[in-house]
Amino acid sequence: MTPELDFPKELPPFLREGYGFNHVQPFARTAMATGRARQRRTFQSVPSVLPASIILNDTEAQLFESWFAYDAMDGTKWFNATIKTPEGLMPYACRFTGMYEGPELWGSCLWKFRMQLEVFKRPIISSEWYEFGREFVMGADIIDLAVNREWPEA
Repeated sequence: MTPELDFPKELPPFLREGYGFNHVQPFARTAMATGRARQRRTFQSVPSVLPASIILNDTEAQLFESWFAYDAMDGTKWFNATIKTPEGLMPYACRFTGMYEGPELWGSCLWKFRMQLEVFKRPIISSEWYEFGREFVMGADIIDLAVNREWPEA
């Protein structure tokens, strides 16, 4: 999924405070009379919930609230946001799970907003990259350095 709407590039990145992913469970578990349980995968693609917050100045806060109301249709539309994952800073399709909290006065002239974002796809590497092997995944940073430092024009 690639939404047409983008999170405003004029706004700063989300804060590290409280930032962390909560993945929706992709399997079902059924308790048995014997005390054991059966488990089965129910979905391959599940969303993640990301609590996020952002600190904005007066004009940035005005932009954010207007963008939320008009472009994001009060938070109902999906949008692209660059978020930090174990893969790095990457664009993901997101939407708000509810109304944001704030603006809360932060310091003397800044505003803090808190929100919950639903990330359309759980942020993990694709199965195609994983099939190269664990050594490839663990050495990906070395490969990235070699490709970008040694062969930048490629």
